[in-house]
Amino acid sequence: MARVRNPNSPVEEPVGQSGLSSTSRSRMRGAATPFAQVSDTKPWAVQALAQMTNQAFLRRHLGVARSNDIAFDIADRIAGAMPGVVATVIGRWTVEVETCVADAAELQDFSDSLTEALAAPFDLDGERHQIDFAVGIAAGPPGTLDDVRLAEEAEDALVQSRNESQLVLRDLSRVDPMVDKLTLKRELKGAIDRGELFLQYQPKVHVRRQEIASAEALVRWRHPTRGLILPSDFIPLAETSRDIDRLTLWTIEQVITDQHYLRSDGQEITIFVNISGQLLSNTAFVKRACEMVSDAGVPLGFEITETSVIRDPVSAIANLNIFADHGIAIAIDDYGAGLSSLAYLKQLPARELKIDKMFVLQLTSSNRDPLIVRSTIDLAHALEMEVTAEGVETPAALALLSVMGCDIIQGYLISRPIEIEAFRQFLRDHKDAALVDSARASFRATAFRRLA
Repeated sequence: MARVRNPNSPVEEPVGQSGLSSTSRSRMRGAATPFAQVSDTKPWAVQALAQMTNQAFLRRHLGVARSNDIAFDIADRIAGAMPGVVATVIGRWTVEVETCVADAAELQDFSDSLTEALAAPFDLDGERHQIDFAVGIAAGPPGTLDDVRLAEEAEDALVQSRNESQLVLRDLSRVDPMVDKLTLKRELKGAIDRGELFLQYQPKVHVRRQEIASAEALVRWRHPTRGLILPSDFIPLAETSRDIDRLTLWTIEQVITDQHYLRSDGQEITIFVNISGQLLSNTAFVKRACEMVSDAGVPLGFEITETSVIRDPVSAIANLNIFADHGIAIAIDDYGAGLSSLAYLKQLPARELKIDKMFVLQLTSSNRDPLIVRSTIDLAHALEMEVTAEGVETPAALALLSVMGCDIIQGYLISRPIEIEAFRQFLRDHKDAALVDSARASFRATAFRRLA
């Protein structure tokens, strides 16, 4: 008897009588819990979830009845290609794979074998069809997990795989116990109400005007027992737990409050908030965010990544235009880090393009990165956008970017991210102009023209 997920689970809808034929149900494989198979020679428990992602296409071509049976073809192939595993159909589109391995190296072999088993087209009633998958894998020695946590980690990995369009493998033996993701996910829900979240601001300086052009708001979590938790540890959790909309609305509200403090100091600069790709297709979020910004009457901007647009371009572009119509400045963040697409770039109502810091950090020590940065600056200017370089940490990088025509710089050369009171003092002191002047005076820009 196959195990069927809770219908409220984000991983899979339930498999009911209307979803599977009696013949299909008889083909379900019984699955043993991997902990029952753990031994001295193979002490690691492994659970993988493979879920079809192009089922709508297959349903149109094969019909509902046949498409509902495809999961059994998948389970059959996995079991035939990978001796020793247990493949169980747990939903209309999902197969669970359980086994045990000796160590991390054998876990990687399992991941490679599963990828290979799913890669080739499937023969479905005499026709060859390519099936696309999201795959999440979780594994670790018994001392690091129990069967409930193993299942939760595998499901969480599957959600991440769907969002990132790549296999996600979680080796739980490497997880820092101080950053237990599932525990953090539960605690994050109340962190806003408990006042544990706060914002820091990193200024962005206009190179030619030598003034602060804007700032980026960065969310931080001051946990009562774990200390400071960085966004890289909790933002992905907010996305998978569907708390990202509430977190982002809180951020916008806090930025608006801080903007009023800046306005009382005589400062009027745009502050940018990072927007998750999930929210670009969330109609309720778009409506609420526009209402908040319109009612506040302060200059705000949203930073979005290029990959978040590519994920759902129709909805993303439409909603970005709605933001722009409400006076919200749009910046494209981390440009170059993903699969850059000129087809989408030219459609976006963006005023600013931010070059990913991985190019900027290697700017003066690489032969190729200066060429990429220079061409990106020229492209953005042709599209009537200003260019921001992230990760500017040295006067040499600033000098070279200035020669290339970069408009705005952001990084530790100017300031690290700082809380609102320190940011207000930074603006009062006008340290941006002094730093730019000092860096400019230390290096002759002409020395870098041949590199650009």
